[in-house]
Amino acid sequence: MFILRQRFYLVLGLMLLLLAIEVKAFQFQDTDGKIHTLADYKGRWVIINFWATWCPPCLEEIPELIALYEDRKDIMVIGVAMEFSDPEVVMAFVEKMSISYPTVLGTRRIASQLDEISMLPSTYFFDPDGKPAARKLGIVTRESIESFINAR
Repeated sequence: MFILRQRFYLVLGLMLLLLAIEVKAFQFQDTDGKIHTLADYKGRWVIINFWATWCPPCLEEIPELIALYEDRKDIMVIGVAMEFSDPEVVMAFVEKMSISYPTVLGTRRIASQLDEISMLPSTYFFDPDGKPAARKLGIVTRESIESFINAR
């Protein structure tokens, strides 16, 4: 009973912390030169995660985002690295962490396509129809993401 109640409050807490956002579209170029737009992923959940190499909660959630990306074909994850001085440091970090989803070297201008990023990590969710579904400030877990998606 305690575990069910805890899981309920986790999902409820995530849903309460998630704020609806209004975004028409985005265009990100990843470190491989590929352009990603929201329309590219019609029919899939799209998760945009803003993070930094110096951010402990960001580092904690990255392995879960990797697993989600690799295990679920109905979810697309795009990571946007923020607040860095040397792109080579970011790329070495991506390699060390074995980040398999696309990585974008972010700037305030790039981030502004979605929102003004005030906290890292920040994660944005788009439903399979390409509509903004939620924004989560702070750490996300695979369990919280899947609970949110399954509740929709």
